[in-house]
Amino acid sequence: MSLLVVGLSHRSAPVSVLERAALNADAQVKLLQDTVAADPATEAAVLATCNRIELYADVDKFHAGVAELSTLLAQHSGVGLEELTPFLYVHYEDRAVHHLFSVACGLDSMVVGEGQILGQIKDALARAQDSHTAGRLLNDLFQQALRVGKRAHSETGIDRAGQSLVTFGLEQLAAGTDVPGWARGRTALVIGAGSMSSLAAATLARAGVAEIVVANRTFERAERLAQILGEAEGAMARAVRMDAVAAELTRADVVVSCTGATGLVLTADSVAEAVAGRTGEPAADLGAAAPAGTAVLPPTSVGTDENCPLDLASVQGTPGFSVHGEAAVAGMDAATLEQHAAWVGEGTSLLEQGREHDAGGRSGPEADAELITALARAVATAGRVPEYRRPEPVAEIPRPAPAVFLLDLAMPRDIDAAVHRLAGVRLVDIESLAEASADAPMASDVDQVRRIVSDEVAAFGAAQRAAHITPTVVALRTMAADVVAAEIARLDGRLTGLDDRQRGEIRQTVHRVVDKLLHAPTVRVKQLAAEPGGTGYADALRTLFDLDPETVAAVSRAVDNTDEKDRPA
Repeated sequence: MSLLVVGLSHRSAPVSVLERAALNADAQVKLLQDTVAADPATEAAVLATCNRIELYADVDKFHAGVAELSTLLAQHSGVGLEELTPFLYVHYEDRAVHHLFSVACGLDSMVVGEGQILGQIKDALARAQDSHTAGRLLNDLFQQALRVGKRAHSETGIDRAGQSLVTFGLEQLAAGTDVPGWARGRTALVIGAGSMSSLAAATLARAGVAEIVVANRTFERAERLAQILGEAEGAMARAVRMDAVAAELTRADVVVSCTGATGLVLTADSVAEAVAGRTGEPAADLGAAAPAGTAVLPPTSVGTDENCPLDLASVQGTPGFSVHGEAAVAGMDAATLEQHAAWVGEGTSLLEQGREHDAGGRSGPEADAELITALARAVATAGRVPEYRRPEPVAEIPRPAPAVFLLDLAMPRDIDAAVHRLAGVRLVDIESLAEASADAPMASDVDQVRRIVSDEVAAFGAAQRAAHITPTVVALRTMAADVVAAEIARLDGRLTGLDDRQRGEIRQTVHRVVDKLLHAPTVRVKQLAAEPGGTGYADALRTLFDLDPETVAAVSRAVDNTDEKDRPA
C-alpha cells in the first residue's frame, strides 16, 4: 500500500472555488467513509481548513487512486469534477509525506509560520480515528506531522516569519497601526464559538478591547467562551443568541465572524443598516458612485434577459458576479463563448450606462464582447477557460474613515463581499488576506525549517520501510522457535536417561545457536530495508526461508492491533 494525497488550497485555486468546495464536519465524515469503501483505498483522512481541502489515503494503485479520490472530492464538495480538476494537486509516497510535514510547519499556510494548522491536523486525525478510517500508516503519519510541526516551532524562529490568520487579519484591519492601540477601548462582536473565533476573541481581549460580545447558534457554547474570556483574559465579555446579532451590530466597532454556516451571516444590507445606525446617514455604495473610466464592482442583479447562455436564475443576487467577467464564462466551450459574446455585443448589458468607457476609452459592452471573443479563440485550442480571476477592484475614490471594521475568517464566507463597496466600512476577508500575504517577507528561519522537514521525511520513510519488514522477521524467528521446539521434543524422546539439568543445558545451547545464526542477518536486513528501495528485502527473506505468507500477514495484523490499542486518543 502507498500514501496518496489529492487536494486543493489557496496556492492552487481561487478563493471562489475553495469557498464552494468547503466541507462541513458531516460531509468530511461521509467522505472518509466513502473513501475507505472504495476499491483502491484502505485508510483515509481529511484535512479541511479555511484555505485547503486535502484527502489522504493509503492506496494500492496510483492511477486508480487519483481518479477515485478526485471523483469523491468533487462529489462531496458539490463542485463538478471537470471544474475542480484544474485546481487539484497530487502528491505520492515521500512527496505526500513531505507535503504534510511542510503544512504542519506552516510553510504552506497563507500566513507562513502560523501555528493554528497543528490544531487542525490534530482534529483531522481525531476525526479519522473516530470514523475508524485511520490505520497504522495515517496514524503514524499524522502523529509524526504533529511532532515535526512542534519541533519546527521550538527549534527555529519560524514564528517570526508570520502570525496566525487572526493576528494577520487584525493587522490588516488596523491598516499598519499598532493593533493594541487601534483596538483599545473598542467594542467587539465575535460571531461563532469555534477554535478560530475563540482565538480571535482571546486576541482582541489581550489587545485591550473594552467589551467582547459572543454570538453563536448554540448559546451554551457562546456562554462558555464568554466565561473563559472573563476568567482567563480578564475581559468584559457576554454571550448573546444569534437573533441578537443585528442589534449588536449597531453597537460593535469590530466584528469577527467565523462560523460553519453555508449561507451568509451578514448581508450587505444588514451592514449598511448598522453603519446608518451608528453615523445617522445611509452607507453610500462606492461602486455605484464611481466616475466613468474607473473600475467598479458590477451590480449583483442579473435580470432576466433572453438569449443569454448563462443560467441567470442560478446566479441571481450573487455578490460580485458579473455576467461579463471571467467567472461567468468559466468552463464554457468555444461555441457557447461565441454565443455569449454575441449576446453581449448586441448591447444587452446589465452594467449601468454610467460605465460607458473602459480605461482605453472604448465602450464597455463592445470591449467585453471583444474580450470574450478572444477567449473563445483561445479556448478552441485550450479546451476550456477555468475560473481564476482576482476580484474586480473598488473604485479609487476617497473613502470616509471606517465606522465598522469587519474580519471574515470563514470559508465559505460569512460576510457578503459586496460590503467592500460600502462607505464607512473596512472588510478584510480570506481573499484580501491571500493577496496581502503574497507580499509578506520570508524569514531566514524558513530555510532551517525546510531542512528539518527533509530530515524528518527521510526518517519517516526509513521507519516505515523498517516496519514493513518487521512482520517477516518476527515470522522467521517464530518459525525458528518452532523448529527448535520440535527438535528438543524429538531429542527428549530419544535420550530418556538425561536429567533435568542436562536437558536444560541442551535446550539453552540449541536456542543460543539459532539466535546467533539469525541475529546478524535479521539486524542487517532491517538496516537494508530502511534504505530507499529496501522494501524488496522482505520478499527475499520470505522466499529464502519459505515463510508462509499467511503467517506474516497474521503477525502484521497483530502488530497493527497492538499499535491501535496502545495509541493515545
